[in-house]
Amino acid sequence: MSPAHHRHERVGEEIAHEINAMLAGELKDPRLEGNVLISEVRVQSDMKHARVFVNMRDGDAKEQRDAIKALEHASGYIRSEIIERLQLRKLPELHFILDHSQEYTERIEQLLKDMKKDKPSAP
Repeated sequence: MSPAHHRHERVGEEIAHEINAMLAGELKDPRLEGNVLISEVRVQSDMKHARVFVNMRDGDAKEQRDAIKALEHASGYIRSEIIERLQLRKLPELHFILDHSQEYTERIEQLLKDMKKDKPSAP
């Protein structure tokens, strides 16, 4: 496949990098301080929509919802900055989603450990 077929993947990686840079210092919303990280950005191949997966290391459900709201509130600023920094003519519409993959991974690992403990040893 030609590099043009993977453009949306490269744009997704760059968007994630730029949003993480903004989270590190430019976005001053207290709901975004400390534990918010963009784990992945999946851009549709037609470049119209992008799912931005937000990972929060700590925080209860309310803090997670507040962080998503803060990112949605700042999406206009985020979009304009990314367009300027990446010199894109058009940026996909950003949709912020909580990333639960780390929790799922930990749960599966725990279940596997439990199964291993419960399994009787072979004679």
